Amino acid sequence: MGATVVSMGIHILDILGRYMNKIPEGQGVEIIEEIRLTVAGTAAGTSVDLAKLGANVIAMGAIGQDEPGNFIVDTMTRYGIETKYLARKSNVQTSCSMLTIRPNGARPAFHVPGASGEFNLDDVNWDAIANADYLHFGGTYLMAKMDGKPTGEVLKFAQEHGVVTTLDMIGMPRPDMLEILEPALPYIDYFMPGLEEAEMITGLKNRQDVIKFFLDRGVKHTVFKMGGEGSSIAGHGMDEIRLPAFKAKVVDSTGCGDSYCAGFIVGLSLGWSLEDAGRLGSACGALVVSGLGSDAGIKDLDSTIAFMKQAEPLPMSV
Repeated sequence: MGATVVSMGIHILDILGRYMNKIPEGQGVEIIEEIRLTVAGTAAGTSVDLAKLGANVIAMGAIGQDEPGNFIVDTMTRYGIETKYLARKSNVQTSCSMLTIRPNGARPAFHVPGASGEFNLDDVNWDAIANADYLHFGGTYLMAKMDGKPTGEVLKFAQEHGVVTTLDMIGMPRPDMLEILEPALPYIDYFMPGLEEAEMITGLKNRQDVIKFFLDRGVKHTVFKMGGEGSSIAGHGMDEIRLPAFKAKVVDSTGCGDSYCAGFIVGLSLGWSLEDAGRLGSACGALVVSGLGSDAGIKDLDSTIAFMKQAEPLPMSV
């Protein structure tokens, strides 16, 4: 059994269709190639990929007492994920998204925040966190009752109990982005947003300035995901590591960042270097982008490592 990871945050049912070139007028019908339902979100999507890669995963978040919630529990259970700490909320539906996938892999979305916005400190199982190896916190800016000081409280508790902390988010433009995130920053071992999200928070455009911004505020490492430009890993007292993305047929970019987080965490748990952990994250992203939905592409750890070793890197700019 691999490392124990509590994956806490947003749990979403995604309904995805490809390919969408236009929305039919009136009550018209457009024939498309494929529709899928998947477990998704920066916590739940990462949970599925973690489980596929061999981690012992504990899901923590909130879902509704409805069929989408049942789908999330049933699907996670089939992957061997522990779901008993998912709070079932009776007053709100499970978080859901409809994603209209374009031929270039872009994914305009319609989203209902739902139960993830009701997740709060009373729903947290502190013992499960204290006994874990890693806490992955995913979904900042879409969890109204956990954003801000509560997030910092959870991450601080984890660090005090020797648990490695990672944090990913959903970048939602708003004037108080830094204010919401700042209480958590001193307690994040690996801060793992997309670079565009990090720039949105800081108002800065130079990557080195963005890295310094977060390291100066207490983050131990920044791990910025940069799409086709690969990723950046930096920390105190080390040179920035720049890693390429791997070449893949682009079908749907949904969940690529979540899968990178999963691969990176598993790489760390195996005792790999930061560079090799990042390469495993890049391999996971390339596999996921080649299929529809955040659970596409990844089968298991061995086949993912095999892909990583033979995959062709994409060129990077500075």
